[in-house]
Parts: sequence; structure tokens; C-alpha cells
Amino acid sequence: MEGDDDVAMRDVNEEEEGLLDWKFSQVFGERAAGEDVQDVDIISAIEFDKSGDLLATGDRGGRVVLFERFDRTDHADSRRHLEGMDCSSSRHPEFRYKTEFQSHEPEFDYLKSLEIEEKINQIRWCHTANGAMFLLSTNDKTIKFWKVQEKKIKKVWNMNIELPKSTSNGFVTGSNAPTMSKPHTANGGGIDKHSSSFPWGKISSLRLPMVMTANETSSVARCRRTFAHAHEYHINSISNNSDGETFISADDLRINLWNLENNSQSFNIVDVKPASMEDLTEVITAAEFHPSHCHTLAYSSSKGSIRLLDLRQSALCDSHSKLLQEQEAPGSRSFFTDIISSISDIKFAKGGRHILSRDYMTLKLWDINMDSAPVATFQVHDYLRPKLCDMYENDSIFDKFDCCLSGDGKRVATGSYSNLFRVFGCSEGSSEETTLEATKNPTRRQIQTPPRFPRSPGTLPRVSRRDNSGIDINGSTYDFSTKLLHLAWHPTENSIACAASNSLYMYYA
Repeated sequence: MEGDDDVAMRDVNEEEEGLLDWKFSQVFGERAAGEDVQDVDIISAIEFDKSGDLLATGDRGGRVVLFERFDRTDHADSRRHLEGMDCSSSRHPEFRYKTEFQSHEPEFDYLKSLEIEEKINQIRWCHTANGAMFLLSTNDKTIKFWKVQEKKIKKVWNMNIELPKSTSNGFVTGSNAPTMSKPHTANGGGIDKHSSSFPWGKISSLRLPMVMTANETSSVARCRRTFAHAHEYHINSISNNSDGETFISADDLRINLWNLENNSQSFNIVDVKPASMEDLTEVITAAEFHPSHCHTLAYSSSKGSIRLLDLRQSALCDSHSKLLQEQEAPGSRSFFTDIISSISDIKFAKGGRHILSRDYMTLKLWDINMDSAPVATFQVHDYLRPKLCDMYENDSIFDKFDCCLSGDGKRVATGSYSNLFRVFGCSEGSSEETTLEATKNPTRRQIQTPPRFPRSPGTLPRVSRRDNSGIDINGSTYDFSTKLLHLAWHPTENSIACAASNSLYMYYA
């Protein structure tokens, strides 16, 4: 029989191993079974602010929806009560809807005969000032700088008397609108004291009309600046600088530096466009500023490399200060190598020493002081390797998944198919691997660590099946049409927000 000391020791061991018990917290926009989802309602971007008290989502319809945390204020009294009872309060973050606004509209480029979608590609929070919130949102071509602040709602109070109303015979018996039996005069002599329109003697005071009161507040969004006409190709990422004054925007071939106060001029700091487009071998896939060094940024490429730049070296960063790239194993190349090695997202860790990258099959954690290989590689869905042919034919192999790190840097997370996302422990000696599903029961489908396939993708037989489903390593079905592309980790707590189609799910541990 297990004693109390054994139970306590087991709990301590689990805590030391860092095993987290993930639970469902909230869901916004949950769809009913069989309900069709409009394409414009699918979430395309998620971002916490630095405090973690605000959360923003963008969708394919060009809308930005803001959520605010409310458990810290609404439950303050109950927490103080628990503290007085010598009890611990372990509340998880709770959010509520705050406001939404239309950030982008569909446009048409008449010079190129190209339709520009309103889909929000990325959202980035900026520094708050004077109680107002600021954020950047971008679609394929245009970046907008938004200011969101609380404004009091003014209401008009009417007179405190019952005025005449019209009857069927045309006489006036009572009305909410102030109607006078005689015109106003300067000295007020226009009001007949003996008129039946006013209940003289029945009221102690007269409240004049058009009195403005402001008892309620509402969030109002206003576009401060629009940054446009600077990118020939689609914008894939934006990133704020730690100086609070500048930000970068990146497309396939260029990275531009902007000042938040000036939307008429940008500086091209990276240009990888060759003299002849036939010589093009790789494109920029993501870019991000260092979290604390305002002169350092990193960008990834379709060849699986990450380049670090130092803006102090030159105005145009033609050469990188450091290249992070893993060497290919001999004989490992195949038809799919270049596709699955393309990095879709990069994130700096909070301290800035590590960079997390996501390619199609793996998560990789890099130490910027070790450029020859990542310090850790996590297989996200290695059991899909035999399906690469099918995934290429139905274009699933080109899906771009986000990645994120916990605030303490001990865990990383990314999404997969069948609305699954995976959490890995990246601290030294950690073997934590958790698979969760974007449902109210996140641990309903646990996928064990799949074994490595001895054969390379190039030696796999070509199959003729083109369906969007299959069988994973545990015998469960997976679906290419349901994919969890976007997720974000709370900056200070073990809480994850992820998007499954039009629904926003939140979990905590």
C-alpha cells in the first residue's frame, strides 16, 4: 500500500520532470455539429500582448477581435478571501470578448489585375500609452496601425414630464418630444401657464431636454496610420522593435524598416531579389526582431536556414552576421526535401539567446551561439512521412504552421492535423511530449511518440489514394482538412490559445 510519503515523493518527481496536466478553459465561437463555417470566419492570426491581459485574433474576413482578461479584477475579492483562509488560489486566465473592428477590406490592384484578399496575416501588439491600446495588423499588401481606447457613451436625457400624445382625432394627449403650445421668447413668456400641455403643479422641478450624460464606456478602434505601397510581393510577417518606435515588414524577397510615426517612407534593409528571377533559389518566409536588442533581427528562408542581421553593420544588410543551418545527412535528399525543409515560422525566446523554428515536419530549437545544428529537434507528425505523395497532391504539404514558446522557455508548442497540437519540453533532460486536441476534452486523443521510419521519403512507394484522411500511429484517423495552424502561448503563465477553424480554444496547466 502506498504511504503518504510515497505519494508526496511521486508528486515531487512529477513536478521536477515538469509534466503538465492540461485542461480546457474556454472556447469562443464554437460551432455546432454539422454547422457550416464561412471561409471569412476562419481565424488566421492570434497574438497575446506582453502583459498577457489582452488577446487579439484576426480572420480571413479582415476583422480583428479583441479579448481581455477579467479574472484578475472580478475575482480579486474572492482571492483575498481565500488568502485570509490560508488557502491557495490557482485560478487560470479567463478572457471575455472586448470589441472587434474591420481592419482590412478586399482590394483590387488594377496595375497587376490582382485581387488583394482582406485576410489578416499577422497581428502585433505595440506599447500602450495613456490607457490606449495600439496594434499592427497586416494583409498581403497593407499594414495598418490601430488605436483602441475606452470612450464614454453619451446619452440624451429627456424632460421629466409626460408631454401630450396624438390621438385619433388629431388632438395631442402626450408625447416624449417637447412640444410647446406657444413659441419660445427670450424671457420665457412663450409658455402659457394655463395651458393643458404642461402638468403645472405636479412636478417639483423641470429638467430641460438635451442633457448629455456619460455613464457607460465602449471600446473604439481608430486607424492611426496606413503603411502601403511598399511591397511587391505578399507580406508574410511583421515584427515590432524593442525601441518602441520602429517595426519591420517582410515579403518573399525584401524586408522593410518603418517608423510608427511615418507612413510615407520606409527603408529597405534586406533585398534578396537576384538580377534575373531565373536565378532565384530561396525566398524569405518569416522575420522577427530580437526581443531586447533593437539592432538585431532574424529571418528564415525556404531552404531551412535562419540568418541573423546586425543593423549597425550597414544600411542594407546584404551579408548576415550569423547563419543557422543544419547540414543534410548524405543520401537523405528526395523530391520533397526542399518543400518540407522550408521554415514557416520563427520565434525568439524571451531572453533572445534561442530561436524556435517550424518547418513542415519538425520543430527546431536553435542556440544563436551554435550555428551548425539545432540544440533540439522535435518530430511533430513523423507518422505522415509515408503520406507525403498524397499531401503533395492535395497541397497539404504547403500548409504553414505557427510555433510558440512558453514564457520561461521550458516548453514549445505547434499545431498539426485533425485539430491537434503538440507540446514538448525543451529543458535539459526533459522527455515531455503531449498531444492535445482542440476540443473541450483536449486529452481525448493521446498520440504516442511514433517510431522513426528507417526509409527516406524518396524510397517510399508512390500510392494512388488521394483522400484527405488516414490512420496515425495509434490507429486513429487524421484529417488533412482540419488543421490547427495558429496558436499562441501566454507570456507569463502556462496557458495556450489556439484556433480551430472559426473557434478559439484556450487551455491551461
